[in-house]
Amino acid sequence: MHTHQIPHINVAALFGLDTEAQALVDAHIQTAARDEGMMVITGLPSWAKLGAVRRRELLALFGLLPHQIRGLARWHFDRTRPNVYRGWFPLQDGEATYKQGIDMGPDVAFGPSVVDPTDPLCEATPLPDEAALPGWRQAVKDYYLAMDRLSRVLMQSIARGLGLAPGTFDAAFNGGVSTLRLLHYPVRTESSFVGVDPQEVWVESHGVQRYLLARDHVDSGFMTLLAQDGVDGLQAQHRDGTWVNVPPQENALAVNFGKVLELWTGGLIRATRHRVLGAGRERYSVPFFYEARPDAVIAPLPLAGAPAFEPFFFGDHFWAVTTRFVEQKGVAHLRTPRGRPVMVA
Repeated sequence: MHTHQIPHINVAALFGLDTEAQALVDAHIQTAARDEGMMVITGLPSWAKLGAVRRRELLALFGLLPHQIRGLARWHFDRTRPNVYRGWFPLQDGEATYKQGIDMGPDVAFGPSVVDPTDPLCEATPLPDEAALPGWRQAVKDYYLAMDRLSRVLMQSIARGLGLAPGTFDAAFNGGVSTLRLLHYPVRTESSFVGVDPQEVWVESHGVQRYLLARDHVDSGFMTLLAQDGVDGLQAQHRDGTWVNVPPQENALAVNFGKVLELWTGGLIRATRHRVLGAGRERYSVPFFYEARPDAVIAPLPLAGAPAFEPFFFGDHFWAVTTRFVEQKGVAHLRTPRGRPVMVA
């Protein structure tokens, strides 16, 4: 019987001055990133914790009235809306994935100066009126900034663990298009199963038949920091194919890595397949997807044995992949790719 567990790593030393303790955490993160592709981090500084009060502030969005939610919808779900990539996506029956939520970009933290209406990845985020949710915008800004700061610290740790300079990845994320997502997974209704192959929505887990809320997938980009509520359901796939539970833990974050980071590091960082199972209770989660600038060039790093690949613009690659997900479908044609970067010898 398999007893795999996702490693738990106390990252407190990354915020201190003890370089030996920091190096030990770097090694633990590198091992988890290489072998599991997912970890649970604890020992977070106070500014990075999503406690019960902060969680309620963010999730208050789901208490808005239907007409207020409709005002945040994406173009694919309301063709009168100008926003393509940011904004609200509703529940969709007939799909293996059953969730609703909102995707918010860097403008919620850094303001309109980071908005570029010519690129959907840089578009403005539609937000509810301040009067509808007093203090919500500030809560969103504070948490976005906290996750952006924490992500940079973790990427610097990963760089050190790979034997690279700590700031190797920093420049690519200056002006990045990271997404803060708020998610609600209701208990599935009977109508939600209509039109979907039962083999795609029902799985056996530890001898029990359970339905999917999020079908198995690998994240597209670099790194995801996930705050869970108290409801279980998240699972990661081990190398041997077995599914491992990632139980929710207060003041901790589940961290997994994406396909671009796996490619960029020559496979030394593993992108992990994961899924969410229904537990007969509604579930909420708050993921933060750490993403680079659309014009950041992803090119081979000086890593021994890493296979070569053709450099590419992050935005082009990311758009092509992320628009295959159910909440982004139907918009792939609405962004013009930059093409191949010109590399200077």
